[in-house]
Amino acid sequence: MTEPTPQPAAATPGAPLTEAEDRQWASFAHLGGIIGFLPSLIIWLVFKDRGRFTNTEAKEALNFQLTCLGLYIVINILAAIVGAITFGIGGLLIILVWVVAILSIVLSIMGFLKAKDGIAYRYPFAIRLIK
Repeated sequence: MTEPTPQPAAATPGAPLTEAEDRQWASFAHLGGIIGFLPSLIIWLVFKDRGRFTNTEAKEALNFQLTCLGLYIVINILAAIVGAITFGIGGLLIILVWVVAILSIVLSIMGFLKAKDGIAYRYPFAIRLIK
């Protein structure tokens, strides 16, 4: 009788990431910024102890996305206040939401492209809430 061939062991949940996996998850953390802060948060929470590059890049992406979220909130509050005072004309400040959204998408893609090559990416503006 022949013995069955042994299957390769699956990666254990807490196993360190390989260099390729580390770059992959770090780049996904940046790319997830296109849809908000949750992908970066989830990737950081799951992989922060498994890969050094993923830890730093996911934190950077998360800090940037939280900064953008704060900007969205501030712009909407200001637009509502100025819009009420000026009978709606100040509501044009909502255009700034689109500017922040487009900037967020462009910078997230730039971060993705750098991280997939293993190069650390720093966003031009981000409040570093998570150290």
